[in-house]
Amino acid sequence: MRAANALAKALVEEGVEVIFGLPGGAILEVYDALYDAGVAHITVRHEQAAVHAADGYARATGRVGVAMATSGPGATNTVTGIATAYMDSSPIVVFTGQVSTNLIGNDAFQEADITGITMPITKHNYLVTDPKKLLSVVKEAFYIASTGRPGPVLVDLPKNVTAADIEYNYPKKVVLEGYKPSYEGHIKQIEKAAELIMKSERPIILAGGGVKWSNASEELLKLAELIPAFVVTTLLGKGAIPEAHPLCLGFIGMHGSKYANYAVQESDLVIAIGCRFSDRSTGKVSEFAPNAKIIHIDIDPAEIGKNVRVDVPIVGDAKRVLSKLISYIKYKRRKEWEDKINELRRKYPLRYKKDGFKPQYVVEKVCEIYPDAIITTEVGQNQMWAAQYFKVKYPRQFITSGGLGTMGFGFPAAIGAQVAYPNKTVIDIAGDGSFFMNIQEIATCVYYSLPVRVFILNNGFLGMVRQWQQLFYRERYSATCIGCREHSFEKIAQGFGAVGMTVEKPSEVEDVLRELKDIDDPVIVDFKVDQHANVLPMVPPGKALHEVIDEEVE
Repeated sequence: MRAANALAKALVEEGVEVIFGLPGGAILEVYDALYDAGVAHITVRHEQAAVHAADGYARATGRVGVAMATSGPGATNTVTGIATAYMDSSPIVVFTGQVSTNLIGNDAFQEADITGITMPITKHNYLVTDPKKLLSVVKEAFYIASTGRPGPVLVDLPKNVTAADIEYNYPKKVVLEGYKPSYEGHIKQIEKAAELIMKSERPIILAGGGVKWSNASEELLKLAELIPAFVVTTLLGKGAIPEAHPLCLGFIGMHGSKYANYAVQESDLVIAIGCRFSDRSTGKVSEFAPNAKIIHIDIDPAEIGKNVRVDVPIVGDAKRVLSKLISYIKYKRRKEWEDKINELRRKYPLRYKKDGFKPQYVVEKVCEIYPDAIITTEVGQNQMWAAQYFKVKYPRQFITSGGLGTMGFGFPAAIGAQVAYPNKTVIDIAGDGSFFMNIQEIATCVYYSLPVRVFILNNGFLGMVRQWQQLFYRERYSATCIGCREHSFEKIAQGFGAVGMTVEKPSEVEDVLRELKDIDDPVIVDFKVDQHANVLPMVPPGKALHEVIDEEVE
């Protein structure tokens, strides 16, 4: 059969339910094959959005997301989405069209070396030059993306390769020499970890995004209750444990709560699971948890010892390692530590001034009225307020761009999550600056009747940059006022055929949010919030977690 048809059939065998993409000349053979392949396709309005949507789908489901684009600008438009997935270990496969093999290197129309461009930001990538190898490449791509530490894989498809005739013989399994992730964890290291835990008096568990990718939330909760140990998370680990649980202290780092950050700094043992100790989580790394021993459990050996010193490294899958570790632990109450944490919670709660129209109030109300909704975020102040004030109940409920900090991520990621779960409420908590970066996807939502809700915390600024300028650059607001207060997001939404609303007073918030429960269309709500609200507390760059900027609240 035609190689393009073989590819479409292989996607069905891989269990692909939906592709997010945008067709073009070099990928037309594949799109022709998709016409009657039985795989759903969501045509986005920009290729970056296709990859973010595939990423959102992957994060919401735990399955591999698939995106597709043509050659040249179509392929290069995927780069930001691929880098976002790479930094956050999200399993996606991106198929790009390419000029015919005889034209590669000749600066042909819409030619770009996309495998060269994406080599540093993919887990692996392929340029398929032999049609006979296409099916084995596809099998390997899905295997690599979803095993070990997940990540993006790109497959570049020259047009003459997809047009060639091949025999359909899809491989049943993959054997890759040199790629053999360690899943089980060394038993001696697990025993050492258990010994440290039993000796500790002030243990803290630090849960990262790897807990969710490993589906280890149940084991994490068992371990935390058994030790018992309080749990803090990274931004991407948010949701690894229900945030209403008495042992959960929320996320740590630059905008984590004071009590969570202080707890880490005063601990004598940090049990880190599926995290990479990023600078946003650790603050000044030389002063991170200065009195603590560190156990680090991660499936990627390259992460262990990369950023912080580690006393007990364990390479393995979080779910399997925690299952074994639990069997070595006995309950030991640590009342002094428990009292200390509860004192920190009482003394340093998350708080904000109630005067004016505060964005934090909007997020609190969203959490109250839509507690089970899938939440995606853009990047900036909106993201941090969402992380601070939306209390997550289950894994994969909170989807955000962590490592790359990609403005424009949240809206297309919400599309991916909504496609995955058509009967769930999906909300993108946005900023006016971020939302403009993929605003064209309102058209996608309308065309496919995807009832995504976008709640814009509109302050008329690139808010997080403005905040830094206020605190660290003598209030010299250079190029951060973007004038979105003067735009009508309500009319823009209506122009696309979506529902648009504007909210200018805190007294209107609850009524509008409840009204939306009866609307099945895409909705854009413009909350015109306080222009100068800041995300606090804040650990300044280069400072330790206990060196926090906060404000007095009357």
